[in-house]
Amino acid sequence: MNKYVKEFIHRGLIFSGFGPIILGIIYFVLSKTVDGFTLSGVEVMTGIVSTYLLAFVHAGASVFNQIEHWSIMKSLLCHLSTLYIAYSLCYVANTWIPFEPKVLLIFTIIFMVVYFVVWGIVYFTIKATSKNFNAKLK
Repeated sequence: MNKYVKEFIHRGLIFSGFGPIILGIIYFVLSKTVDGFTLSGVEVMTGIVSTYLLAFVHAGASVFNQIEHWSIMKSLLCHLSTLYIAYSLCYVANTWIPFEPKVLLIFTIIFMVVYFVVWGIVYFTIKATSKNFNAKLK
């Protein structure tokens, strides 16, 4: 098995349990703050499974940025598309957003803006840190 596939699975298994834990905390807070808040068994099970898979994919997808022979653009597009598919499927499966073109367009725009802002911050922070580290080595 490819070392990157193994790493994807390894990272996913390590961090995937955090998705359902966070969902449980959110459901608990909602049950204490929203009058009449109830969930069916199907809603709870869908939430647990989908957030587990979402956290698995999210953690595993970080491996794309470490494939040395890939360009930054290829890594970025693989990471972006993997996360976008995982998040949109999770949100739709849980009916957190309806499966409607207008809503999906709004979700896509927000997702892309947030993704590129976070990616830019991480990229430029790492670049500046590397530059400082290299300057200290000289």
